[in-house]
Amino acid sequence: MALTVPFVAIVDDEEPVRKALKRLLRASGLEAETYESGQQFLEASAKRRPDCVLLDLHMPGLSGLQVLQALRASKTTLPTVVITAYDEPSSREQCLAAGAAAYLRKPLDERLLLNAISLHVNRLPREKAEK
Repeated sequence: MALTVPFVAIVDDEEPVRKALKRLLRASGLEAETYESGQQFLEASAKRRPDCVLLDLHMPGLSGLQVLQALRASKTTLPTVVITAYDEPSSREQCLAAGAAAYLRKPLDERLLLNAISLHVNRLPREKAEK
């Protein structure tokens, strides 16, 4: 049996945020890939399903909430951590109701972010049979 490294998808329209999050996750021993839009992520996730998703709430095109709703409509369950610089109680409630596992404000506290991810990736099978 070979251990697999948890794969986290980072969906954010801001390139500096994507790069910083990818560096943080890789330094923490996670595999990370970035997507600049909700649509790009949805297309890619059909081919390779992440173990967890970091999803910006406010993006051009599909918002984070719309991505959550699309995942739910397709009956795809992915642990999703919504991140936002514009925290509003109604947004938090809508995201959690749509299936978000956590909702965090930017600037992100790295410890809180990594804890939110580990809560969900640690629940997953960490070993896969070698072919």
